Amino acid sequence: MNVARLRHPPGDPRVAGFIDNVPKVNSIAERSPGYVWRFSDEALSVVEGVSFQGLAGDPKLAISLSVWETVEHLWHFVNKTVHGGFLRHREKWFEPYDGPNYVIWSHTLDTPPDISEGWDRLKLLAEKGATPQAFDFAFAGMKRDS
Repeated sequence: MNVARLRHPPGDPRVAGFIDNVPKVNSIAERSPGYVWRFSDEALSVVEGVSFQGLAGDPKLAISLSVWETVEHLWHFVNKTVHGGFLRHREKWFEPYDGPNYVIWSHTLDTPPDISEGWDRLKLLAEKGATPQAFDFAFAGMKRDS
């Protein structure tokens, strides 16, 4: 799960470079090796006709939750596809985040994870540091942006 707070609300041209490309990046994720599933809830769309998801009551909070076969598959998508280019420009679209803004964990594929589980894992990572229950790319032996 990844979370980030936009510097400006959806619909503001200063964040359009991010918002307008969410469908493109999601489409690339869905065609990437190792991709299994991603959270998609149109009820959380905060701008009509735009498939950007914010959280209820906070349209500036962007969330992404997905399942991948391996951490290596996820790392490759995050860093080596068009997503990596957007990641390198995150400072112009997103406010600095106090604490970890993404978390990785092992998940059985019986049922997909939900946002509340993601928040719990992110909180665990923030409070206890990386553990097998909630970790980051470094804990998995990978550099995030290499």
